[in-house]
Amino acid sequence: MIGKLRGVVDSFGEDFVILDVSGVGYIAHCSARTLQRLPKVGEAAELSIETYVREDMIRLYGFRSDAEREWFRLLQTVQGVGARVALAILSVLEPDALASAIATGDKGTISRAPGVGPRLAARLTAELKDKAPAFAPVDPALLALAGAVEEGAAPRPVADAISALVNLGYPQVQAASAIAAALKGAEEGAEAKVLIRLGLRELAR
Repeated sequence: MIGKLRGVVDSFGEDFVILDVSGVGYIAHCSARTLQRLPKVGEAAELSIETYVREDMIRLYGFRSDAEREWFRLLQTVQGVGARVALAILSVLEPDALASAIATGDKGTISRAPGVGPRLAARLTAELKDKAPAFAPVDPALLALAGAVEEGAAPRPVADAISALVNLGYPQVQAASAIAAALKGAEEGAEAKVLIRLGLRELAR
């Protein structure tokens, strides 16, 4: 089994890269995000590899980090998620952002991936919620805030501030994270407009 490849980028395809390793070209299928961040043709590159062996083929999947590869594996433990959908999810979300979205139940962010509808997004958050924090550091304050918002128990200014940031175009998990950070620096009982201003400051960093 192949676990890692180190070589020179030979060429790119729509969803793969060919990596020249000592004269042998390996085709590694990658997420769009990984392909965009690989070096140019002729430059050295290294990929973590997941090898799939079938009766009629051997297919390699390449990742910029071991964390991305672990998420690729974990996502496919959920019914309805195969390699193609897993790569689609990783194409729109970094591992840390994916962990936060799942941990906070942000189905909207996850469903941005092609092939992921509301039902599948809900299944992903439900089945992987307890596993997400182990794959990336998730702020406990963010988890508590997300739970309160989901249950309708968050203070009105907090809920309004998150809603305002979402209306400005920020994904819910990003908005909730910004407001969670804002709450740490705000006075107790701060109004929504104060939290929005502090939240935007966090997002601008």
